[in-house]
Amino acid sequence: MAGDESTTGQAAADTSGQGVVTAFGQTLKTLRVRAGLEREEFGRRIGYSASTVASYEQGRRIPSPRTIERADEVLGADGLLTVWKEQLERAQYPVFFQGMAALEKTAIELLSYDTLVVKGLLQTEEYMRAVLAMRRPPLDQETIEQRVAARVARQDIFDRQPAPLLSFIMDESVLRRPLGGEGVLRGQLEHLLLVGRKRNVEIQVMPLDCEESAGVDGPFTVVTRDDGKKFAYTEAQGTSTLQTDPQQAALAAARYGIIRSQSLTPRESLESVERLLGEL
Repeated sequence: MAGDESTTGQAAADTSGQGVVTAFGQTLKTLRVRAGLEREEFGRRIGYSASTVASYEQGRRIPSPRTIERADEVLGADGLLTVWKEQLERAQYPVFFQGMAALEKTAIELLSYDTLVVKGLLQTEEYMRAVLAMRRPPLDQETIEQRVAARVARQDIFDRQPAPLLSFIMDESVLRRPLGGEGVLRGQLEHLLLVGRKRNVEIQVMPLDCEESAGVDGPFTVVTRDDGKKFAYTEAQGTSTLQTDPQQAALAAARYGIIRSQSLTPRESLESVERLLGEL
């Protein structure tokens, strides 16, 4: 797993969304040419290089919603580009993660237990790139940057109002594994200390010396939507399950509660992260 929205199923996922990305790129190019702008001049007006504009037009890169709005304005497109925003946002993610990405946007509570890597919502950009670069077969650099941009955008959940309740439990091994090198790990641990002090966030550590764990079946996430309905999400090796059955989602939430009781408290956990940081 790559911290959710894993890229193991990259080829199939990208093929599914590529049609939308390609169609948007063709529309962008048509409007740019119609406006009489060279790529370099258009790029200057929207704040990007000509090569980046080419990536957008050729469907090799997905622009941010803000970039789409700016392009629509510069080209006088009257909304012909902005109508693509929602579809392009979905296309950033593998097909099997799109439902979960949508749920995050309306979540009033999110509970996450992770055993392999830091949760995507908590990752620094350096950690994201390190994890994505470890994929085999390798991802090209533009795909990595696209995935990084998508994960960063998801982190808006921390600043949303009203603030959702966010709880993250990680095995201690996750915090000890120096993916990307010691410097990347140091930055990631420092980031966890900052995020963990937010009033709507709790970060907990399942210590290695704990003799009991209700999380032996692996990582999972429980999301409560703004209408009160709960969903349970699991992911492994490019496949995922979004459990919509109320009973199963309730059982996952109950299991999470047991894991939470077996872990260090939020205060003890942040102290543990500080100790690990001091060891680097």
